Amino acid sequence: MRDPRIQQLAQRLIRYSVNLQKGEKILIDIYDHADDFAVALVEAAYEAGGIPFVNQESNTIKRALLMNATKEQMDALFKYELLRMQDMNAYIAVRKSNNITELSDVPEDKMNLYNEFYGRLHLEHRVKHTKWCVLRYPSSSMAQQAGMSTEAFEDYYFAVCGLDYEKLRELMLPLKELMDKTDRVRIVAKDTDLEFSIKGRESGICCGKANIPDGEICLAPIKESVNGTITYNVPSNFHGFTYQNISFTFKDGKIVRATANDTERINKVLDIDPGARYIGEFAIGVNPYMDRHITDTLFDEKMTGSIHFTPGSGGDNVSSIHWDIIQCHTPAYGGGSIYFDGKLIRKDGLFTDEALSGLNPENFKKSIRI
Repeated sequence: MRDPRIQQLAQRLIRYSVNLQKGEKILIDIYDHADDFAVALVEAAYEAGGIPFVNQESNTIKRALLMNATKEQMDALFKYELLRMQDMNAYIAVRKSNNITELSDVPEDKMNLYNEFYGRLHLEHRVKHTKWCVLRYPSSSMAQQAGMSTEAFEDYYFAVCGLDYEKLRELMLPLKELMDKTDRVRIVAKDTDLEFSIKGRESGICCGKANIPDGEICLAPIKESVNGTITYNVPSNFHGFTYQNISFTFKDGKIVRATANDTERINKVLDIDPGARYIGEFAIGVNPYMDRHITDTLFDEKMTGSIHFTPGSGGDNVSSIHWDIIQCHTPAYGGGSIYFDGKLIRKDGLFTDEALSGLNPENFKKSIRI
């Protein structure tokens, strides 16, 4: 019997997240046999009067293909996939993963070919020209990754993904208003002292339209304004390898020094194209029900008390990657502070500005019921 919560979430995705209209075409990407979710999304799309198409992906098969992939093959794949994507009005991906390290031993040159293909198709076209939403699947593998039983993780997953996102948007408005009139931002934390400008940038409230779960406010910094060092304290899995203790030093926007638990590997990622060494996104996470990382970016980047500072595509920076890497400022992660134009606005994960206090977890939870 299908879990009724999948049907409820599918309806929310179709009706709210991508707002599918009668006659619109939607591509549904399903990873690693999340078939029950695919069926629920197809049914919900038909009920909305849409025209659904389904693409099934397998990371095991993808690994086999990439091990001996050629540039000519990836260029041909891009040509075929672009034709289909250009014909779509909306896109939903349900990314189940049976093994988050499945692609970890794909050779770097082959992985770079895939990153280039993915960036051209998704970052340069799909993100800019379709209504889209991306989410995970509550699998036993993901439960293990989170350190939870499968049943407990499923309850957590559906609770967090099923927030009242309209209410969440309302609560985030004061922070958006403040960000939109701010020039200088400073981040101070352990082994971190970073400054940059966001002057003239309009921030975006992320409230269930592009990611589920959600709860962040983001914008693209002024590309060449970033100076200083940031050391991330949340592990980050990128294409099958989990990076830890990532540290970037910037000069006039460019990452001039990068270290991690595999320094050679992370520099190869950053050398994939010129834009990979510049920042495409700065975001503040505010989801009060996420208070610890589970080494899954779609969840971790929304953590209360967190920020992410993203090398790659975003704003006027062009790259084939977009890598959301997270630093958390709650006491459990060592603390940290955010300053806007010299004024402290958040310390150790809690907003100090009275106008933003509604975003602190205790107040937030009173306003948004799961």
